[in-house]
Amino acid sequence: MTIDGKVVAITVASSGIGEATASLLAERGAKLVLGACNPDTLNALAERLSTAGGAAVARPTDVSSRGDLMAALPVFRRQRSGHFVNLASTAAFRITPGQSVYAGTKMAVRAISEGLRQEAGDNLRVTIISPGMTSTNFAESVTDPAVRADLQQRRDAIAMPPAAVARAIAFAIDQPADVDIGEVVVRPTAQA
Repeated sequence: MTIDGKVVAITVASSGIGEATASLLAERGAKLVLGACNPDTLNALAERLSTAGGAAVARPTDVSSRGDLMAALPVFRRQRSGHFVNLASTAAFRITPGQSVYAGTKMAVRAISEGLRQEAGDNLRVTIISPGMTSTNFAESVTDPAVRADLQQRRDAIAMPPAAVARAIAFAIDQPADVDIGEVVVRPTAQA
C-alpha cells in the first residue's frame, strides 16, 4: 500500500482540489502528469513540485477535447492495471435551488463511473469522490448573481480546505491493487 512511484495523471490540476491533490501526491512520491487548460499556471505548478523534489510534468489538457483524454483506458487495459478517480459532489445527493443542472452533471459522473467500474474488468479500479463545500474558486464561475452570492457566503462560513479532499483521493489510491474504494463522500462537519 503505497503511492510512491505510482504514475498519476490529474486533470484540472492547476488550482483548488486538483492542485492540492498534486501537492499531496508529489509529497508521497507519485510521478505526476498534470493537466489543465492554462499552460502558464500548469507549468508553474509542475516547476514548483519538481523544485520541491517531486516528479511532475505539465501537459496542457482540455477536458472537453476527446483527443486529450483518449489514452487512459486503453493504456490501463494493456498494462492490466489502473485506477480512475472521478470527482462528483454532494450535490448529486442533495439538490438545492439554482443548482439542478450542476447536480444532474454530478449524478451523471456517479452513473458513468459506476458503469465504467462494472465494464472495465477486474484489474481496473474506479473511485468516485464526492466533496461537499470546499474552499475553491468554484463560486466565481457561477453566472447567476444570487446563486453565486449564496455559494460564496456558505463557502466562507463552512468550507473545508481542498487538502481534505486530496487526502480522500490519496486514501483511495493507497489501497492494495485488489481493493477498490467505490465512493468517498467528504464534507465539512457543518454542512447540512
